[in-house]
Amino acid sequence: MDPLQGEQASKIRVPSGSAGGTGGAGVPAGGAGSAGRVPWIVGVTGASGTPYAAAVLRGLFDAGVPVDLVVSRAARLTLLDETGVSFRDAHWRDDLTKWLDREPGDVAYWPAGDLAAGPSSGSYPARGMLVVPASTAACAGIAIGLSKDLLQRAAEVNLKERRRVVVVPRETPVSRSHLEHLIALVDAGATVLPASPGFYGAGAGATAAQLVDFVAGKVLDAAGVPHTLFTRWRGELGAARD
Repeated sequence: MDPLQGEQASKIRVPSGSAGGTGGAGVPAGGAGSAGRVPWIVGVTGASGTPYAAAVLRGLFDAGVPVDLVVSRAARLTLLDETGVSFRDAHWRDDLTKWLDREPGDVAYWPAGDLAAGPSSGSYPARGMLVVPASTAACAGIAIGLSKDLLQRAAEVNLKERRRVVVVPRETPVSRSHLEHLIALVDAGATVLPASPGFYGAGAGATAAQLVDFVAGKVLDAAGVPHTLFTRWRGELGAARD
């Protein structure tokens, strides 16, 4: 099936815990904007690095934090290429479960083309937004306030509302325009957190999964979400090899 199928799927929002929870945009029981529910919005763009997004989502669910998820059209192609998983609006929960290899926690899904979705408004309750991985195109669009889709609009909204916004670019090398857009994001209040893993947590023999977890852990640190994804520096040389 075409990985982009479902982009024009019904925008009827049904509780994800109900029998119809795999169709259309999904909302947890009680509604995405229900009293007391204040989610982290997670935006996944088309940049290579979908394992970073998966690790961040697992970390948020492990911490018991509600999540509102937006997956761009380009991200679906990258996800299919890197994991073999098709992500479809009409079957988002099944596809998310397959991608994460686990049942997700409290999650609402909003199609990227739905500019009337909750996260498009500053009055919608949210803790902030994590854009991981962040393509250079998404960084540029957020920096200049383009709002070409829900992902960019939600990031712009959270910046103007002075909430935490963490942007995780995964591109190398970078051009002057890339750097200028990242500087603009910092000036607007975002945390720019490149997908650049450290080796002190696991040593030079670190696996790809450990390096992914290091970056995901730094994202969660920036969001103030507790986790145990990597071993923290303890001021002891070689501690990671013990």
